[in-house]
Amino acid sequence: MMMINVNILLADDDEADCLLFKNALEELPVCARLTIVHNGEQVIEELTKNGKEQPDVLFLDLNMPRKNGFATLGAIKRSSELQSLPVIIFSTASDTEMVKIVFRDSAHYYICKPNDFSQLKKVIYEALTLITQKDNPLPLEENFMITGKSIVIP
Repeated sequence: MMMINVNILLADDDEADCLLFKNALEELPVCARLTIVHNGEQVIEELTKNGKEQPDVLFLDLNMPRKNGFATLGAIKRSSELQSLPVIIFSTASDTEMVKIVFRDSAHYYICKPNDFSQLKKVIYEALTLITQKDNPLPLEENFMITGKSIVIP
């Protein structure tokens, strides 16, 4: 089994959610570098810093102050330098309209934040497994939601 080696940017204004994400990541069989920012403006700053290595994936919360996830996703996908960055929406919202909007805006996947820690580990692991596959096209709409249901963490 190959070890997933990944550089992650997490954008979430909820401290507790950030801590849970970090703890879940530490319990997974992945080698990850995690950078955490708390609003969309910081995401864009982080991604446009000169000479800074781009993350392999951005986990993006939708409801954040200063620049929300929708505006941030739009800015990323309109930027020729950033548009290939895989963006995984990581939100408590599971409203189908919101999901459709970010699907159309070329987010890679959508995770509705689970309340259960072991479920959180599964969805993060599934997301990282999908994102680090060699050929990673945007999924079809029916595969857009990551549920972790079929994932077994080694």
